[in-house]
Amino acid sequence: MNDATPYTIGEVARLTGLSVKTIRFYSDAGVVPFSDRSPAGYRLYDLDAVLRLELVRTLRELGIDLATIRRVLDRKVSLADVVAVHADAVDLRIRTLRLHRSVLRAVALSGSSPEEITLMHKLTRLTAAERRRLIDDFVTSTFDVQDRHRELAAMVRMAAPDLPDDPSPEQIRAWAELAELIGEEDFRHRMRKLAEQETLPAGTGVADKVMELIRRPVAAAKEADVDPLGPEARPIADSVVAAVAGAHPHIPDAELRGWLIQQLEAVNDPRVEQYWRLVWAVNGWQVLPGLLPDAAWLLQALRQERTP
Repeated sequence: MNDATPYTIGEVARLTGLSVKTIRFYSDAGVVPFSDRSPAGYRLYDLDAVLRLELVRTLRELGIDLATIRRVLDRKVSLADVVAVHADAVDLRIRTLRLHRSVLRAVALSGSSPEEITLMHKLTRLTAAERRRLIDDFVTSTFDVQDRHRELAAMVRMAAPDLPDDPSPEQIRAWAELAELIGEEDFRHRMRKLAEQETLPAGTGVADKVMELIRRPVAAAKEADVDPLGPEARPIADSVVAAVAGAHPHIPDAELRGWLIQQLEAVNDPRVEQYWRLVWAVNGWQVLPGLLPDAAWLLQALRQERTP
């Protein structure tokens, strides 16, 4: 190309690969004005116009609107700023498409009902900030602002589910189920009761230690088919209480059995355990073995011990 040679609209079309109609449209819109006219009155374009057309085509293919392109070409806004904003928009679109893909895969694998599909699609369309607000609303409305509950509320927020940009079908289903669970007022009431009882929440180091002390001897007793209401269960219950006493020396011995029963009664709710399992699933954490039905067996043994 010669920068001193004017080009007809047909020549510009051949050079750029754009149609004559498109070039004429850009000219009429003032995005790529022609530089002169031929003696016969036809439009002529210089090299700068050809280069502008190449840039316009590139930006249009990237999805940038014509008004913004005109501002770039008129130097009213920098190209770098426009591209940066557009890149962010593309990133958001990619994340949205990944979520949609995960929903489709979850549906394909499980054969979800129309209602479940609608729910999953609705929930995954929420932004990360909106999903976070959903959890914050649950924590705020569930736990009082009293000092004794703030540590528990902070723990729940710290372990809040965070759906990744490219979630697996299992994470999509877990998030949908979790969102539905925390929306149930009965479940929120149950969690408020746990806070009022100052019960050890699952997922904390202290609670995990207590659960581990319980799980092994109870699992062995269940495998041996020991009746929790029979005399053989009493030494097992005593050994568990003794082990927990060693982990919590600050609790008086006279109160320890009642405290342990209170802890087990609090966690012996499938919905509470399900909440933490769903949180672990959404976050992609290793799902820890549950306490149920070990808690139910030990509760029977401990309560039987208290019967005169």
